[in-house]
Amino acid sequence: MSEYTGYDGNSLEFLKTNKISIGDSVKILADITYSGIIMPRYEHNDDKHIVLKLKSGYNVGLEISKITEIKKESSSEKIIEQNKEILKNEKLPNILLLSTGGTIASKIDYRTGAVTPVLTAEELNSSVPELAKIANMDTKVLFSEYSENIMPEHWLKIAETVKEYSNSDYSGIVIAHGTDTMHYTSSYLSFSLAGFPIPIALVGSQRSSDRASSDAALNLIGATKFLTECKVNGVYISMHQDENDETISCHIGTRVRKNHTSKRGAFQTVGDDPAFLIVNDQIHNNLKTEFFTTDQFEPKIEINEKVALVKYYPGYDPDMLKNIIDAGHKAIIFEGTGLGHIGKNMYPIVKMANEKGIFMGMTSQCVDGRVRMTVYESGRDLLDLGIVPLENMIPEVAVVKAMWATGNTENCEEIKEIMLNKIASEFST
Repeated sequence: MSEYTGYDGNSLEFLKTNKISIGDSVKILADITYSGIIMPRYEHNDDKHIVLKLKSGYNVGLEISKITEIKKESSSEKIIEQNKEILKNEKLPNILLLSTGGTIASKIDYRTGAVTPVLTAEELNSSVPELAKIANMDTKVLFSEYSENIMPEHWLKIAETVKEYSNSDYSGIVIAHGTDTMHYTSSYLSFSLAGFPIPIALVGSQRSSDRASSDAALNLIGATKFLTECKVNGVYISMHQDENDETISCHIGTRVRKNHTSKRGAFQTVGDDPAFLIVNDQIHNNLKTEFFTTDQFEPKIEINEKVALVKYYPGYDPDMLKNIIDAGHKAIIFEGTGLGHIGKNMYPIVKMANEKGIFMGMTSQCVDGRVRMTVYESGRDLLDLGIVPLENMIPEVAVVKAMWATGNTENCEEIKEIMLNKIASEFST
C-alpha cells in the first residue's frame, strides 16, 4: 500500500506539506480536537478531505480547509506480529476453513488501515483464540473477493475444492464468505454437493473486524461449535440471530436469505425457525424433518449461467422477455405477484418460450407463503402456457437451482423433474 493511497490534489499536498503518511497517529485541531490514525481513501473521492480512524474504531472525514493544526504523534512503522505456533490437540476434532473473501477471516492493520486475509492457522488463532479450545483449525485461501464479485465460476471452484475432502478426517468445513451473495453460494453447494458426508457452514460478518460491534469472531466461533457437535450433514449459513451476542443461528442453505442491509441479524430462515440455534454454548435442534432426500453423495458440479430471473411489475415490457429468449437462455424463473401471477400482456411471449422448450418456473415476490396457480383463472392460464409452480422456493434459490439443473441436462422434461424434486430442503412443508 502506498503511503498516500487514495489521496490526490489538495489532500495529497496537505499531507506532504505536513509530512504525514497513511498509518501515522496524529492529533488534529479543527472544530474540536481529534486523535486517531490517518487512513487510506477510495480513489474516486474528492481532494478536500482526509480520513481519520478514531480510537472508537469509527472513521471520520475531516475537511482540510477547517483544520488549523495537524501534529504527528507517532509514525506508521510496520509492526511485525509474532504468532504463537499452535500444537494440535489430538483430543479435539479437526475443522477446515476455506476463505473466499469478506471480513470474517480477516484482520485489520491499524497502522495502514488495510484489512488483510488470515492466511494461516497461527494467524487465525491470534485473531480468534477461542477457536483453539474448540477444534484444530486448518486454513486454505481459495480467493479474496467481495461477495458481489463472486460468480458461478467461483461456486465451481469452491465445490471442486470441498469435494476433495469428502473422505477426510474433518468434522466439518467452514467457508468464509461475504454476506451479500452468501445465500446464492450456499444454494449452489447444497445442490451440487447434495449428500456430502460432513456439514458445511458458510460464515460472514455484517460488521467489519475493525469495529467494536463486529460479529466476525462470534459467528465463526458459533459455526465451529455447530460443526463439531452436531452430527448432521448439509450446507448451512451461520450468523447472528439478532443484535445481541447470545445467539448464533444456523440456517439451511436453501431456505435462508439476507433480509437487512446492515443488522447483525440480517439472515433469516424464510417461513420457519433456523435449523439450529447456539445459545450461550448450548445447541438447540429445530429441524422438523430429515434434511436431505438422498443418502448418496454423488457430486454434480455443473452449471449453465443462461438462466434469467424476471421480476414482474405493472408496466413490464414483454419485449424484455423476448430479448431473454433471443439471447439463448435455457430457463426463466418468474418472480410473480401474490400466488404466482404475471400480466396477460406477457402471455404471447410466454407461449413463445414454451414452444422453444425453455423451462419456466414461478416463484412469488411475497417473502413468505406458497405459489398457488390454480386459485385464479390467470394462474390456470399460465399453467396451460407451460409455467411450472415452484411451491415456496425462494426466487434466488430457484435461479441457482435452474443454473445447476440446466448444467446437468438439456432435456426440458428432465429439467422440470429436477426442479420439482426436493434435493436439499429447498421446499418446506
